[in-house]
Amino acid sequence: MPNIVTAKELGKYLKLSESTIYKLVSGGDLPGFKIGDSWRFDMEEIIHIIKKSKHRNNQQKEV
Repeated sequence: MPNIVTAKELGKYLKLSESTIYKLVSGGDLPGFKIGDSWRFDMEEIIHIIKKSKHRNNQQKEV
């Protein structure tokens, strides 16, 4: 079963405010889905995005 978290929980994990999380979702930078009026996030997807971004940043530094 996937680990689903709220925007508040994700903000704590990423050390970002809840409003920043909502801005990132609105801009298409974070994947999420709504249940009713509340956003939810799959931590596996978030961690995958972080690792992919980290890898891309490391490759750019090497060039």
